[in-house]
Amino acid sequence: MFLQNTMKSHLVTLVLPFIFWLVHGLNPQCATQDHGSNLQVFHVYSPCSPFRPSKPLSWEEDVLQTLAKDQARLQYLSSLVAKKSVVPIASGRQIVQSPTYIVRANIGTPPQTMLMAMDTSSDAAWVPCTGCIGCSSAAFDFAKSTTFKTLGCQAAQCKQASLAANLCNFVPNPTCGGSACTFNMTYGGSTIAGNLSQDTVTLATDPVPSYTFGCLQKTAGSSLPPQGLLGLGRGPLSLLSQSQNLYQSTFSYCLPSFRSLNFSGSLKLGPKGQPLRIKYTPLLKNPRRPSLYYVNLVAIRVGRKVVDIPPNALAFNPSTGAGTIIDSGTVFTRLVPPAYEAVRNQFRRRVRVANVTSLGGFDTCYTVPIVAPTITLMFSGMNVTLPQENLLIHSTAGSITCLAMSSAPALNVIANMQQQNHRVLFDVPNSRVGFAREQCS
Repeated sequence: MFLQNTMKSHLVTLVLPFIFWLVHGLNPQCATQDHGSNLQVFHVYSPCSPFRPSKPLSWEEDVLQTLAKDQARLQYLSSLVAKKSVVPIASGRQIVQSPTYIVRANIGTPPQTMLMAMDTSSDAAWVPCTGCIGCSSAAFDFAKSTTFKTLGCQAAQCKQASLAANLCNFVPNPTCGGSACTFNMTYGGSTIAGNLSQDTVTLATDPVPSYTFGCLQKTAGSSLPPQGLLGLGRGPLSLLSQSQNLYQSTFSYCLPSFRSLNFSGSLKLGPKGQPLRIKYTPLLKNPRRPSLYYVNLVAIRVGRKVVDIPPNALAFNPSTGAGTIIDSGTVFTRLVPPAYEAVRNQFRRRVRVANVTSLGGFDTCYTVPIVAPTITLMFSGMNVTLPQENLLIHSTAGSITCLAMSSAPALNVIANMQQQNHRVLFDVPNSRVGFAREQCS
């Protein structure tokens, strides 16, 4: 009987991805099975994503929309490092509204396949649940899971969520609705409400029992979360903390290029199978925002020249939140104005094309072919040299080329375009992050 049940469970896990992709009208080839502790990572606009636009966007529309979404993301990140004890929820909507990369997770017993946005700057996980009013995506039917439970007000996780809301970012101040630990977020004219819950979450073939996540019951307003969220931060409710015995707070990813939408990257969980030849830089700790992955960016080189940047533009300051973070959700790298202007000006000098135009938030664009220099991010103990594919965006017809970086007021953010086709390894027990070039597109 045990063998029969095991085989049945394994068969369900194998068939689920195929059924999920078929139901959503997607290519069955997208149903390639995750294995071991490795998950496929898809771009949100890939043919394997039900969240891709229903109508193809022009290149310019795509760039402008991405910049607008990035700006909301940056407002959220800036709110995390502002001098406030509680994070405004309004600016956090971008995390759930427009993820860049998604993974599959199987939730419940028997398992139900859900798509979740991976986010290194958030802790919590949440999914839309059956009966959710206003949710626009496939919902988790918790009534069909024999291992699902709603957490009560006295649960330790409810208290952790309250602490996380004040120290960090995401589950917003839980309250007690009857005996259940509930949460209710308001941002602008929109609200999200749900229960703090537990169930078995299976990532690839690894079950994580009693995983705490938010089960969404109601959303209202113009910004609706289309999918789940998987927080990869360092806080108490993150995947790293809840699966510490399984994955030892270690993970890596390789993000496929947005130019290669037919390809998938990978998310590797745990120390096993991580690259051995990789250079590291120390992770820095900000006690006020412990989830964020701060690093020490000491200089930037354009071509062979180290540009002149005021030291305080790159310096880590826990009291103000200033410094540099690695983030999977922002698309284009942002530097504070003194740093960005120094890099941009040297880039323009090296390109030697007089006519510079702009497009949206990009102020260094060209309408003629250019030969661009590399840009090297120089961290403590590690340099990451970015080739043209990580630096430039090109229009479909090739008539416009832009430097894919911009300025931001408070925080340097190393974003996912600059991380694409690199293996980025987060080794939290040893407080370090590593980069190694890897083609995953």
